[in-house]
Amino acid sequence: MGSLGRCLARSLLRGQPGLSHPPGPRCYGSAPPELQEKTLVLVKPDAVQRRLVGNVIQRFERRGFKLVAMKLLQADQGLLDKHYQQLRQKPFYPALLAYMTSGPLVAMVWEGYNVVKSTRAMVGDTDSAVAAAGTIRGDFSMHVSRNVVHASDSVETARREIGFWFQRDELVAWESGDQDYTYGP
Repeated sequence: MGSLGRCLARSLLRGQPGLSHPPGPRCYGSAPPELQEKTLVLVKPDAVQRRLVGNVIQRFERRGFKLVAMKLLQADQGLLDKHYQQLRQKPFYPALLAYMTSGPLVAMVWEGYNVVKSTRAMVGDTDSAVAAAGTIRGDFSMHVSRNVVHASDSVETARREIGFWFQRDELVAWESGDQDYTYGP
C-alpha cells in the first residue's frame, strides 16, 4: 500500500475507540515542505528543434523529481524581458532574445527535495566547453549560445520565474506513488 493508501486507512481509524494515534508513518495533507521545493526548467528552442525534450525530462524523472507543470510555448519579448531582467543591459541580450524567440520552448516546474541545487548540478556549466560529461549541457550542448536548458539558480529566483511562466492554477498538486521509494517512509 502506498503512502496515500496508508494515510487514508489511518484517517478512517481516527476516532475509533482505543486508537488515538494509528501506527505507521506520519501522514501529510501533501508532501512535507522540504519535498515541495520547486524549480523552473526551460528546454530552449535549440533543444526542442533537436528533439531533446524527452531526454531532459527523463533525467529529472530518473532522479526522482516530480513534474508539476509543463507547457510548450512560443515565448514573446515581454515574457523574456521579465525573465532575463538582470541581463537586459548586457551587449549579448539582443542575440539572446532572438535565440529564445526563434522557436518553441518547453517550460516545466519540477518539485522535490533540494531540487534547485540538484537541478543546477544536473544541468552543468553554462559554457558547454567546460560543462562536465554526464550533465545535460555536457552531453547535449555544443556552444554557450545554444546551451539547451535554463534552470533557476536559487529558491527565491525559482519562485519568481515560475510566476512569470505559469499561473498558480497551472501547477498540479499530486501524490507521487514512488515517494516512499525515493525519499523513504
